[in-house]
Amino acid sequence: MVGGDMADALAATGPPPRHRVILVTRTPDDPDTWRKCVAVGAQAVLELPSGERRLVDEFADVVEPASRAGRVVCVAGGRGGAGASVLAVSLALSASRQGLRTLLVDADPLGGGLDLLLGQEEADGARWSDLVAREGRISFTALQAALPTFAELTMLSFHRGEVEAIPAEAMRSVLEAGGRGFDLVVVDLPRHCDSAAAEALARATTTLLVVTADVRGVLAAAQVLARLREHTGEVRAVVRAGVLDDDVVTASLRVPYAGSLPDQPRLAAALNRGDLPPLGGRTSLGRFCASFLQSFLGAET
Repeated sequence: MVGGDMADALAATGPPPRHRVILVTRTPDDPDTWRKCVAVGAQAVLELPSGERRLVDEFADVVEPASRAGRVVCVAGGRGGAGASVLAVSLALSASRQGLRTLLVDADPLGGGLDLLLGQEEADGARWSDLVAREGRISFTALQAALPTFAELTMLSFHRGEVEAIPAEAMRSVLEAGGRGFDLVVVDLPRHCDSAAAEALARATTTLLVVTADVRGVLAAAQVLARLREHTGEVRAVVRAGVLDDDVVTASLRVPYAGSLPDQPRLAAALNRGDLPPLGGRTSLGRFCASFLQSFLGAET
């Protein structure tokens, strides 16, 4: 950081080229500003006070550099009851069991809570209601310390009772922290895309759309897909077994195929008992998660 008032004095010393030099000024309209910028080898000019947030972020990056390169995967249901939340939880659990630092984000205010699927509804730690007013940078170490964390899995869900919509700014702060400090961020999306969901989709490397293989399921998924494509790039279909063949489902939706999930008759009963989703190599859910994570994260798994 070079103050505009010190730029000429610094340039006179003949400093070697450096990466990420920024000229900070309160007089951006001064015609001499850009000459000073070139003289000190700055890559950008930052105006105060409007650029205060970036200034804070630049210093914070030095104090707390990114330790991971967290990739974001979003999961959405083509219709209610398709199993998107179960898949999101299963992906996060599978990744954490492989030793990957994982952040699971519940972005569906009306979904009933991902903490229930993990059997952790009584766990101590912050929920969305504690973060909805948050803007700007969040330290990923502070975020992990505040949220319920179990080994390598950290979870952000909702309190019971009346819930507030998640502001886009709060979602942005959480996902930016997740990208700096976690290997994987899994976001469970609502079917109706609000501003927070749009923020998550914009950051997603891949979005998985869970589609039930029947006519009504495909038609409903097509409507959800249209909204997803407004905010993200790659969308891939996870097909729940039904009366239609997998290739018919993906051809109808014109999306790449991520895999299929045959029905597990005992899964619903297990979840209602508070058991975790069965993710062993003998279960279709476990095999799908392992295969997807291997292709998504590559050598990291």
